[in-house]
Amino acid sequence: MIRTMIGLAAVCAVGAGAASPASAVVPSELTLTYQAKAVDLTCDPAGGDHPHARQACTVLRGIGGDPKRLKSGDSFCFLLYAPVTARLKGTWRGRSVTWERTYGNSCEMARATGVLFRF
Repeated sequence: MIRTMIGLAAVCAVGAGAASPASAVVPSELTLTYQAKAVDLTCDPAGGDHPHARQACTVLRGIGGDPKRLKSGDSFCFLLYAPVTARLKGTWRGRSVTWERTYGNSCEMARATGVLFRF
């Protein structure tokens, strides 16, 4: 009886220590562009040539990799019409992501997207 319990405990311990494939975080690879500027951003781990990669990845994690869920900041912008189109394309944790939005000017884009398009 004791041998059986020890054997079961060992099996449970080995099974509990094994990582399931579903719990593994899939790396994300994105390209962000606006005007003639473009950067690559990788998350999990944070990297690429985005100057604020760690913060950008934190923002994306908070919105599930969906830029449509971004919350705009509260800074003031001049009412100057100089349209800027922000684009994000790639994969977020294995899921294809394509997003594009045109803002009235670069200030409005910065207010709406925060650190994501600060490059």
